[in-house]
This record gives sequence, structure tokens and C-alpha cells, in this order.
Amino acid sequence: MSGANGNYQDVDIDLGRVIAAVWARKGRIIAVTAFAAVASLVVTSMMTPSYKAETRLLIEARSPNLTGGQGGGAGNDPVLDSLNITSQAQLLQSTDLIRRVARELNLAQYKEFDPAARSLLPDFLVMSGLKPDPMTLDPEDRVVEKFRERLQVYAVENSRVIGVEFSSHDPILASTIPNKMAEVYLQLQSGAKLDTHSETAKWLEPEIANLTQKVKEAESKVAEYRSRNGLFRTNETNSFSSQQLNDISTELTRVRGERANAEARVENVRTALSAGRAPDTIADVAGSQVIQRLKEAETNLQAQISDQATSLLDGHPRIKGLRAQLAQIRQQIAGETRKVLASLDSEAEVSRLREQQLMAQLDTLKADSARAGEEEVGLRALEREAAAQRQLLETYLARYREATSRLDGNASPADARVVSKAVEPSEPYFPKVIPIVTVVTLAALIVSCLIVMISELFSGRALRPINREVSLEPAPVQEREKIAEAPSPAAAPAAAIVSRETRVETTALPEQRAVIERKEEVRTAVLPPAPAAAPPAKEVNVASPEPVGSDETEIAPVVDTSFTIGSVAHYLQRHAVPVAVAVSPNGDGGSTASVMLARAVAEAGRNVILIDLTGSACPTRLMAEHDRLPGITDLLCGETAFGEAIHPDRLSEAHIVPQGISDPVRAMRAADRLTMIIDALSDAYDLVLIECGPADTGSLKRLLRADGTEIILSVPGFTEDAIAELVVTYADAGFRNLLVMAQPDDSQSPSSRRRSAA
Repeated sequence: MSGANGNYQDVDIDLGRVIAAVWARKGRIIAVTAFAAVASLVVTSMMTPSYKAETRLLIEARSPNLTGGQGGGAGNDPVLDSLNITSQAQLLQSTDLIRRVARELNLAQYKEFDPAARSLLPDFLVMSGLKPDPMTLDPEDRVVEKFRERLQVYAVENSRVIGVEFSSHDPILASTIPNKMAEVYLQLQSGAKLDTHSETAKWLEPEIANLTQKVKEAESKVAEYRSRNGLFRTNETNSFSSQQLNDISTELTRVRGERANAEARVENVRTALSAGRAPDTIADVAGSQVIQRLKEAETNLQAQISDQATSLLDGHPRIKGLRAQLAQIRQQIAGETRKVLASLDSEAEVSRLREQQLMAQLDTLKADSARAGEEEVGLRALEREAAAQRQLLETYLARYREATSRLDGNASPADARVVSKAVEPSEPYFPKVIPIVTVVTLAALIVSCLIVMISELFSGRALRPINREVSLEPAPVQEREKIAEAPSPAAAPAAAIVSRETRVETTALPEQRAVIERKEEVRTAVLPPAPAAAPPAKEVNVASPEPVGSDETEIAPVVDTSFTIGSVAHYLQRHAVPVAVAVSPNGDGGSTASVMLARAVAEAGRNVILIDLTGSACPTRLMAEHDRLPGITDLLCGETAFGEAIHPDRLSEAHIVPQGISDPVRAMRAADRLTMIIDALSDAYDLVLIECGPADTGSLKRLLRADGTEIILSVPGFTEDAIAELVVTYADAGFRNLLVMAQPDDSQSPSSRRRSAA
């Protein structure tokens, strides 16, 4: 515990005193712990043990395929849907099922299911009106209420298994009840399916009779309409008129072909005769048998004439007679040819007449077919109605046969089966004696120790005052130190030893104060030989925390050996410093001290924010949740807003602007915006602490606009000579307001120190 320097005293927790108080009361603590252990052992031994058993059901489609068709995939059955599994689990907890199980097992005779009816002592909660009287309920309702308290039904995750778990003081009853619940559940499921099939069959019987009559009437209307309009059918698709139309069309095509063929043959014969060709070259003439016989006779006569011409002269009567016969035969051939031509003409004429007749018949049939088409519209409507009624009747008949075939209980099994029956448990699940006794014993021990510790803290015996005593070891800087260069050439050529007097106020108790004065020689600077015309003396203000309430009006150059984190935090708070720049020449060690400084200022009640301008991002790692957060580089690049760049410290009330995730090189191009960011933050926070890491004086000059900004040299672990040299370097660079933070803060409480170092 810490507080400001004032009229009260800072105190801290004395851990040694707390531990000693616990050790001093160890006998009482052990006695309380032992009593708690024995009491828990006795109580658990007197408890009535409870046993638990479990039955598991697998939900699956078990309907047999009695229709002979291909059944759908079992995985797509609605009974296997996840919602249905949950619904079946709720059905197992239904009141009707529990009532039936309770009646069949006669659970009302057991005291654990109806304790109110068998209790010999009155219930004081009921008598005082804080609890309703259970005896006002029906005995069966009381059994159901207790039954539900001991029942647990759950669906096993990622499966179609439902677990039924029941606890009871009787191990036999604990295993019998879940098995009985599974049995009753399967009976209810099978009975529900039987009821469904029975109701379906009862509903289908009158519907089938009604549909049969409707189908008969519809088919009678179709037959009557077809007979009345002469719409006879030769097959399922063609009517009589359309069949005739097809036949006449086919015959007409054939007759037209024959006519064309006959006309072509006539034209061929006529052309050949007009051209004077021999008749035997015409196919139709040559095919005639008469022509063939005449040609044979002509050939024989020519042969005789040729034979007789060898021995007889041309004027011989024999030769003349043969030639007369040959001429007669040729005349007969010509006459027969004309007959063939006339026959072909007659055949062509017959084909033309047949074609004309067929055309007349075709026109008649076309008119009849058009009339039949119009009349078939009504016929098709009647046929569709009859077909629909017939199809519905067939469907009802198939469903009726299936429903009647499943009216037997064995044909309609429940869509579930028992995969694991409950067995009689051998060990109770409650109470677990060893775990209960162990937990109670440890709890009694911890509570007893906590009571002793709290009593010590509230009594004040475990608190110790914090002495704000300043260390008397030599420090590297003074409160006000004057470093003067020699005014004449005769000054020391190498070094000057400045004698200084240090006045340190040591605070012990509020009523005791003492001023310790000491003199010491400290080598503070190595100065070069002064030129003939020496420049005016330089004054460096190295601030040191001054005790509140000091009576010293004038302070000589002081070296405060207590340049700790706490003292620097006190100085910043006392002087209400708005902006401070921390420089850490040794890198992450100094940055860590700056983080501890920010947390110390926040613990004192001031709003503080730390800006991480280091290259290693050490403050970001110590304070932020992770190092990939938007911060100062993002603000400089204009890629984020103020609210997104400010993050809380994970161990204190301080805030931090992390290093950021944007490109540092790109961010440095907009370094001019840094002063505006600092001004904006200083308006919202009591202290803006800028951690620059091992920055040089040139970088600080570009960062700072005014010489009055406080510079904190975070140099933990530096030697006195190194600190003095560092102070002179910054003084030569023009920085006047310097704070040195050289060692940890011994005045912090252990909890604060641990929190700051985290």
C-alpha cells in the first residue's frame, strides 16, 4: 500500500508477520481441519447411497418392405432426422409414459418416490408457508414429480442413440426402471404405427367403394359417347376413320404409281414404232408369247429361204412361196405389236380411272376424319376423367392392401431398438466419500488460513511503515549543479574537482525528521582547458525529488542518491509535468524502467499514456496484449484514428500508444505530425511519457519544440562516472531539465513491484 507524502504514513504488508501469525495458530488450524475431515466423513457415511443405471436406444427405420418395390434409402427417412431424435428424447420424458411405468412397477409403494406420504415428522417449510403442501397433489402426480427429478434422458451427440439414465437408492430399481421405460416406449411406438395402419384401412374402405362406382360410371360414359359418334378404334391409338384414311392414302399412292408406269410403257412402245425400230427390241412387245411364236416362224422361214437359195433361183415357185409366207408372218407381227400397244393404253386408262375413284373416296374420308377429330375432343376428356379415377382407385387399393397387411403387431415394429440394457450397478455414484472428504479438508484448511491472515491485516499487526529515507550512497547528479568553466588560461588543464555540499532530508516517521549533512568529493566532469576569453558559465538543472514539507529555503548543489522510479514519479506528480521524454541509452533495460515509471504514475492516480518510439518495441511487448496493434506509426501515416491507436496497459490503469504496424520509414517522413499528436494527447492526459529508446541528442532536438521539456535519463545499471558524462553531454547539447532514473524503487510495495516488472 502506498500513498502520497502528507500527514499520514505509507504502509506495506509484512509477509513475514502474516506467515508467523499463521504458524502461531497452526494448532487451531489443524484442529479445525481435522474436525471438518471427520465431520465430512461421518456425514457422507450416514448418507443413503444412490445408484445409477442407463439404457440406450437406437432410433432407426424398421418398417419392412411388403409391397415388393424398391424402398428409399434409410438415411433419407424422416425418422432419422436430428430434430426427430430430439423429439423422441422428449417423448421418453412424457408424463403419459412415466405414469404407465409408475403404475406397472407400483412405484408409489417406495418411500423415495412419495416421501411426503410416509414422513413421520411435519415439514416446517410447509407449516410456515414457504413451501406448498405436496399432499394437496394426487399421489400419482407426486410420484411423477420425484420420478422426473431422478430421470435424465439425452441424445448422444453425433449419433442416433438416446440414453435413458435413472438414479435410485435401490440398485435393482435403478436398472429396472430404464429398461421398463424402453419397453413401454417401444410398445407405444409400435402401437402408434398399428393405430395409423388401422385408421388408414378404415378410411380407405369407403373411399375405395366410392371410387369403384365412379370409375364404372366414367368408363360407361366413354363407351356411350364413342358408340353415339361412331368413334370406333382399331387399336389404342387409331380410330376407324383414321385407319381408313391411311389405307386409302396407301392405295392411291400405289395406283398412281401403276398409272405412271403404264403411261411410260405406252409412250415407249409408240415412240419405238414411230421410229421404225424392230418390234423385238421393245420389252413389252418382246414379252408377248404370240410375238415370240411369230418370231420363231419368221426365223424358220428365213432359214428355209437361205437353204433353198443355194439350189434354186429367185424366180422358182418354191422360193416365192417361202417369201410370201415370210411377208405374212411379218404382217402378223406388226398387227400383234399394235395389239400390245392398245393393251398398254387400256391398262393406263384403267389406272387413271382407279385414281379418280380413290381421290373421291379420300375426300370423303377427310371430311369424316375432321368431324371425328372434333368429336374426339369430348371423348378424350371423358377418357382422362376415367383414367384419373382408375389410377386413384389403383393407388388406394395398393395402400389398403399394405395397411391391412401391417395390422399384425409383428409387421409394424417400432422405429427404435434397445442397443444397451441397464444392468444392476455394483457401486453407488453418490456420495463419493474420498473426494468429498478431501475437498472439505482442503477447503477448511484454506479458509482457516485466510481467516487468520485477514484478522492480522485488519488488526494492523501485519502492516509496516515505509521509510521515505533517501539513500546515502553517492548519486550521479545533483538537484542544482553548476558546472563552471575556468575564467582564465591559468585554469587546470585537464580536470577540475568541484567540492560540493549535499543536504539530504531523510524521512523516518512523521514525527521524526532529521537533516543529514555530509560533504564528499565527487568527480563530476572532465573539462577542457578554458580559452582566453571564457564563455559564461552554464547551469544544468538536474531535478531530484524534494521531500514534501522541507524547511530548506535555499538548496545548495545537491546529489540525491535516491533517483529511483518512485522518486521520479513523485517529482512528475508534484510539479504536474505534462510531457516527459525518456531516453534509454542502454536499450530495453531503460525502456523497461520507463514502463515501470508509467505504471507508478498511474498507480498514484494520474492519467498517463506512454508513446513507444523505440526501435525494439519493448514497451509495446510489456504493456499491450500483443505487438500487432495499430500505434504511433499508423497515426503518423494517417492509417488509423486516435481511438484505435490508444490501448490500455494489461497490468495497470496506464495507456499506451504502441509502436504500430505501418512502415517506420514511411512514418518518419511525417514526423512533423508528432508534435501535434503529443499536444492532442497532453490535453486528454495528465502526463504524456515518450519513450525514445537509445536516442541521440540530434534526434531529441528534432522531436522537441521547447527547451523546457523534461528529459528523463533512464540509466539503470550505469556507473556514477557514466551518468555524469551522460549529463554533461546532454547539457552541452542544450538540454537543461534533466531527470535521472538510475535504480529500482525500493519504496514500492512488493505487489506493485511485481506488477511493474511483469
